[in-house]
Amino acid sequence: MKFLVLFLAAVLVEGSAAVAQESNPPERPQSRPTLGPEPGEAPTLFGPHNSTINDPRRLLRVRALFIERIDNKLGDLLTEAFAKAGHIRVTAKRDEADALLRGTCFDSRHLKDVHTEIFISDRRTGSPIWQDIIHQPYNPPPLGNAVNTTAQAVVKHLMDSVNEAERK
Repeated sequence: MKFLVLFLAAVLVEGSAAVAQESNPPERPQSRPTLGPEPGEAPTLFGPHNSTINDPRRLLRVRALFIERIDNKLGDLLTEAFAKAGHIRVTAKRDEADALLRGTCFDSRHLKDVHTEIFISDRRTGSPIWQDIIHQPYNPPPLGNAVNTTAQAVVKHLMDSVNEAERK
């Protein structure tokens, strides 16, 4: 009799578990988050677009830019990158510029990362126009290559922002 009670209890427990499984809908596979390009976009070496347009109208009026000195020679590399891009002219004199580009570019040897923050502001009023934050790993590549890639990324992000402002 004891055996029969245990057997019936086991059958009831097993049966109720099967019913519970049948009543729950099957789990849908979840898509994993990605930092890759949006669907339909080509992959880029410059990572996600982190720039912010503060004033789209002023951004579209920037034709001449004065670049202040930035750590790790980023200012010099930005001057070269803007010359190759051709859309915005870099001036040697502050008074000839429509806007000022300031920023920081410091390397963290511990994290093996170059952290760059770039700000473009109106030369006359100082009001913000555009900004960008870029993290570029290095070691490998060497620090100089990482800073050069950062300069190219800043120019690309700025040109993307100009195109975005033109669409608005």
